[in-house]
Amino acid sequence: MLGKLARQHDPNVLVGFDHADDAGVYQISPDSALVQTVDFFTPIVDDPYTFGQIAATNSLSDVYAMGGRPLTALALVCFPEKGDLDILERILAGGLSKMMEAACTIIGGHSIRDEETKFGYSVTGLVNPRRVLTNGGAKPGDRLLFTKALGTGVISTAIKKGAAKQSWIDAAVISMTTLNKRAAEVITGGRVETGDSPNPQAERSFAVHSLTDVTGFGLIGHAREMALASNVSMRLYAGRIPLLDGALECVRAGHIPSGLKANREFAECVVGYEEGIPGDVRAILFDPQTAGGLLISVARNFAPELARALNSAEVPAIEIGEVLPPAKPLITVSG
Repeated sequence: MLGKLARQHDPNVLVGFDHADDAGVYQISPDSALVQTVDFFTPIVDDPYTFGQIAATNSLSDVYAMGGRPLTALALVCFPEKGDLDILERILAGGLSKMMEAACTIIGGHSIRDEETKFGYSVTGLVNPRRVLTNGGAKPGDRLLFTKALGTGVISTAIKKGAAKQSWIDAAVISMTTLNKRAAEVITGGRVETGDSPNPQAERSFAVHSLTDVTGFGLIGHAREMALASNVSMRLYAGRIPLLDGALECVRAGHIPSGLKANREFAECVVGYEEGIPGDVRAILFDPQTAGGLLISVARNFAPELARALNSAEVPAIEIGEVLPPAKPLITVSG
């Protein structure tokens, strides 16, 4: 729909919506640019406090995915007129806890009456204009690293159906409430709005060429965006892709969210599977993630070092694929 609208031409827009990137970036000085994003959704877990935490973690993620540091946030609330305000208070408290962890200040918000509860944030961050990490820039020969594990979409669907084991729920909640803050700090060395070196990692360069977070479009959808924006193709190794406990069981049991079906209908046309990739594994690659991990395209020689640095920071990063020259299919899935 955005493509049908008149285009605005502003030289300060460093990243707009042209390549479906994670957030917009607007330069305000030679050394500073704003990173802006917004996200909100309906509850995906039963506990209000946890839902607030997940919503905040998810909203902050896009700023980290641009290499930025979250600065301020505005809360977006849709809540039933006759709803229990104690529930709303718990949602807000959960969100605040994660915003405080991110050192991101909530400065206001807006609420409306709605029969269906929805919650999230508009987040503004800072980034150095010369160090913006977009979903374009991946180069042939790069290795693809991924943090976190897939499966929050199918497990959330199983939760709604009352079919999820507690161990699955616990693992999914931990994933969805873990900020990408630490991963972003390792990737950028803590360098955001200035050239300062706020921590020992700051002078380390890992030759990261492209970065995105894997959220609603699933791993394939976001890999597709990165490949198209970078004019490359990719190979993913299905056997290396980390999965949450219970994810494949949910797929086999038919706990398939509508978003997974939509993602698959839209993006599977650019995917080629090598022989032997099971149907449940193919499906999970399209699972819409909430507060998912970061997909990193890094120069081959730096991939092991970056993976070690992330793991040392307690970020479970693993190499799941490689970047190839432009070719068809756009994405090849191997065993």
